[in-house]
Amino acid sequence: MSRFFRRTLAIAHKELIHLIRDPQAVYMAVGLPVVMLALFGYGVSVDVDHVPVAVVDQDRTESSRRLLQRLTAGGQFVRVADLSSPGEGDAFLRKGRARGVFVIPKGTQRRLARGEPGEIQLLLDGSDSSYAQVALGDAAGVVQASGGQELPEPPIRVRFNPALRSAYDIVPALVAMILSMVSTLLTALTVAREWERGNMEQLFATPVRRGEIIVGKLLPYAALGFLQTLLILTLGSYLFDVPIRGSLPLLFLASLLFLLAMLGIGFFVSAATKNQMVSVQASMLISFLPAMLLSGFLFPIANMPVWLQGFASVFPARYYVSSLRGIMLKGNGLSVLWREFVPLAAFAAVVLAAAASRFRRRLA
Repeated sequence: MSRFFRRTLAIAHKELIHLIRDPQAVYMAVGLPVVMLALFGYGVSVDVDHVPVAVVDQDRTESSRRLLQRLTAGGQFVRVADLSSPGEGDAFLRKGRARGVFVIPKGTQRRLARGEPGEIQLLLDGSDSSYAQVALGDAAGVVQASGGQELPEPPIRVRFNPALRSAYDIVPALVAMILSMVSTLLTALTVAREWERGNMEQLFATPVRRGEIIVGKLLPYAALGFLQTLLILTLGSYLFDVPIRGSLPLLFLASLLFLLAMLGIGFFVSAATKNQMVSVQASMLISFLPAMLLSGFLFPIANMPVWLQGFASVFPARYYVSSLRGIMLKGNGLSVLWREFVPLAAFAAVVLAAAASRFRRRLA
């Protein structure tokens, strides 16, 4: 057993030296997570604030002024122009000078006083449908709350993310995306490079066993993955105030299972192709794209067709993102998270076994 550890640590030390001496690998390991966190955290956001709107107030009463004042009080909408007719508002939308037009017809206050429904209109620029849907929901809430003193506001309470900040969704998913991309790519590139340069044949000539080679090569990348996880979570909490309400050991256990799965994919691809270019393409197809498209990050899995939901359940990113959100935002424990941990562990075991069976001490 001591020989196993000694040989394994020697392989890990050799791999770590190669990793440190490679500037591209260092950038992918440390620089790329920071860049992606900044781009996704600040650039990819579904929060809709400061929507420029034009106003057509044909009623000009105290009720209409109070409604418009409440519309801009929260900061979601910015009043950029006062128009005289809805036709002018349509021209504003076409030119992009406003994203929405509020129309309050004449006689709205009298109709509300008689208990009749008002005819307030909101014209939105629907060329960006997701943007328009969020703005429509915000505007509907303002109008409903201002519809009359006799209508109480509904008792709505949002748990775990009261402000509905998109960063709370993005940061956990970004951990999965970065780990899936960097861990798989680094493993596939470095191992495939050794196959191309003939270094693997020289390693086969030593008395090191296959298991020692596999474990020794994966250890530095597993440690690097933990460093990336810690870096992203620290920056996410500092820059975007994303909370970590649950157990850190559970969080790192989920990260370990996901890392083993991603490292196994990279090792399997490199051993199967023995070519850097093919390894990169296969790794992106198997790990990064499912982590981005089929993990619930960009598109809710429940909204996908049934056959695509089944396809998404094969990939570990779906369970890892769900685990991170449960730990960080809800504070869930193992009694809830075991449903995500079991598929993660099963996928990691299968892919590592496949990589070990593919990695043989022979040239053919």
